[in-house]
Amino acid sequence: MSEDLNNVPDQGEELDNIIVLNDEDGNEVPFEFLDLIELDGEEYVVLLPAEEDESEEAGEVVILKVEDTESEEEESYVSVEDEEVLNKVFEMFKEKFKDEFNFIDED
Repeated sequence: MSEDLNNVPDQGEELDNIIVLNDEDGNEVPFEFLDLIELDGEEYVVLLPAEEDESEEAGEVVILKVEDTESEEEESYVSVEDEEVLNKVFEMFKEKFKDEFNFIDED
């Protein structure tokens, strides 16, 4: 990831919190950075896809684990397979932003 993310050309909307990640096929995918959550000494980012995809539920967030790289300017994000960790991080996120977002429970 580049530190110059705030220098993206103006496209008519606020892009300060947009990060671009590469998917498994090498395609660039923009995400809106929502929060950084710390759990058990690990950091997790909560992202919202910036472009709606028919295969994803509207408003569904993506939670990725932050991993350091050899370069101090970059960090890596990896998917989280542990459902319990995902749920804990999401619950912390929901509690922190309960007044800003309208969360829908799918139970």
